[in-house]
Amino acid sequence: MGDQPTFTLHIDQNKYLPIDGREVHAILTINSTGTVTTESAVPAEAAEVIIIDTSGSMSGGKIREARQAAATAVQTLRDGVHFAVIAGTDRARVVYPRGTQLVRASAATRSEAQRAIGQLSAGGGTSIGQWLQLAAQMLSAHPNAIRHAILMTDGQNNERADVFAGALARCEGAFVCDSLGVGDDWVPAELRKVAEALLGTFDFVRNQGDLADFFRKLTQTSMSKTVAELVMRVWVPQTATLKFVKQVSPTLLDLTGKRTDVNPLTGDYPTGSWGTEDREYHLCVEVPPGQIGSEIRAGWVKLLRPDTQEVFASGNVLAQWTDDLAQSTRINGKVAHYTGQAELHELIQDGLSARAAGDVDRATARLAKAKQLAVDSGREDTARLLDKVVEVDPASGTARLRKNVDKADAIELDTGSVRTSKLRKNGEGS
Repeated sequence: MGDQPTFTLHIDQNKYLPIDGREVHAILTINSTGTVTTESAVPAEAAEVIIIDTSGSMSGGKIREARQAAATAVQTLRDGVHFAVIAGTDRARVVYPRGTQLVRASAATRSEAQRAIGQLSAGGGTSIGQWLQLAAQMLSAHPNAIRHAILMTDGQNNERADVFAGALARCEGAFVCDSLGVGDDWVPAELRKVAEALLGTFDFVRNQGDLADFFRKLTQTSMSKTVAELVMRVWVPQTATLKFVKQVSPTLLDLTGKRTDVNPLTGDYPTGSWGTEDREYHLCVEVPPGQIGSEIRAGWVKLLRPDTQEVFASGNVLAQWTDDLAQSTRINGKVAHYTGQAELHELIQDGLSARAAGDVDRATARLAKAKQLAVDSGREDTARLLDKVVEVDPASGTARLRKNVDKADAIELDTGSVRTSKLRKNGEGS
């Protein structure tokens, strides 16, 4: 493996609590810098599966663009990476190589794979869970590799909800999957489930002609990863309760339910693979009230590799009780920023769900509030998308849902709501 990155962990919080204060909030910023630094260093072992929707809805121009995108992803793989290509309909089929074993990328295998991809045609249904399970099976032969998949679809999953949920549960922890939805016939909630279960991202490809660029960028990002499967280990005191652990940047991802117990006071939360990047996490611990002036360690956080127990970074979350109102009411900027980002996401999701259910009043109220919050927090991109769904009279403040909203605009708003902005040094979002 190549040289390891250097990790730093910085904790932003206001540790001071009022006399009856119980909730401790902290933003954990983890920074990874440096990758392979010597010419003789060997890149990290990696395994990649490219999953292409070839169902009937992909006919015509879509299948042509999908073939080009898959070929682009294969071309982007570095030499030595194990890879395979899967075609997905109402079943999963290995397009390349033959059998269920990954092959190493080389000029010869990349060329063979691209020829096989060129023969893909559209037909059949959509069973995303089956596609992912085949990918998991193939990637299981490489337990020490950075395991990743790219999945694209243009349609709605035909599997029963319980079947899909079971498939995701069986794949959880086996690999990271980044998903792409193409066109306006897919359901963002389905790819959101994939992202949440498999620690990946999901995005909207509005113009199918851009699909190859999306595939190239996702593959390049995957190839840049250098450390596989790190966990965030969190300890809290016996009298405390860890209420949640959430990734808040670059995207929102709730890790609370993904805990693996180490002991009654300590749990591991998966973070997936790392390259040179920054991520931020929001931690909330409930502690019993303390005496004025007393300070406790409300949490002890470590970033580590679970198989070797090697610790890459660590830090403490503190709590101290005070009767100084100025200290206890001071709001930490990062905590406030990401709390607002999470609220914006929830407002958008709730508003879009109400709109789909025909609850006009609730949809209008939630989306109008989201628009104001987006403006106030500097999220101009999100405000513009909201403006396509809800309009607010600047004079009276009266809001109403727009009629004949482009379906693609609603999907773009939905998928974009999980992405967050960072807090600038001047205190504004970016």
